[in-house]
Amino acid sequence: MLKSLALAASLALSPLAAVAAPWALDKAHTQIQFSVEHFGFSTTYGIFHDFDAEIDFDPEDISATSVNFSIDATSVDTFWEARDKHVNSPDLLGTEEHPTITFVSTEVEQTGETTAKVTGDLTIREVTQSVTFDATLNKLGPSPFNPDQQIAGFTLTGEIDRTEFGVSYGAPAVGAIIPITVNLEMSPAS
Repeated sequence: MLKSLALAASLALSPLAAVAAPWALDKAHTQIQFSVEHFGFSTTYGIFHDFDAEIDFDPEDISATSVNFSIDATSVDTFWEARDKHVNSPDLLGTEEHPTITFVSTEVEQTGETTAKVTGDLTIREVTQSVTFDATLNKLGPSPFNPDQQIAGFTLTGEIDRTEFGVSYGAPAVGAIIPITVNLEMSPAS
């Protein structure tokens, strides 16, 4: 009994571990961009318009951060309607059967004062692969329009091999390695 009381007292007096808190994605200032090499002649760029994220973030303990992204694959935009229809077709994303792309972080490792590696499970066409993105903190501070609102801005970069997700149409003539850039802003959830 005394041991239990002593343990309870020591836990009550010890400082609480930092806990990541929910942050809300600012969709108006977030973009998911990718590019695809076309026969070595040119590069085609694309974005997804419809996405959401659940983010738990602790600026004091980056390793406690977690990110879950959900992307509406049908919202792909390569700036040419006929190509977008093909990207949505079973040849590529097959969005009628696989309308959602997800990323669920499994580890966030700080690599420098403003950099980290974000590793997680990316699922495309119901195929899941572990991928790692390099994250750079662009800025963390109060909004210039509302000093009471904290904002964090990040850029994440990485690349995937689309053929590992069953998206192999035209590869390798049409690039199999897809560079991805995510620019995002977020603030503490209210």
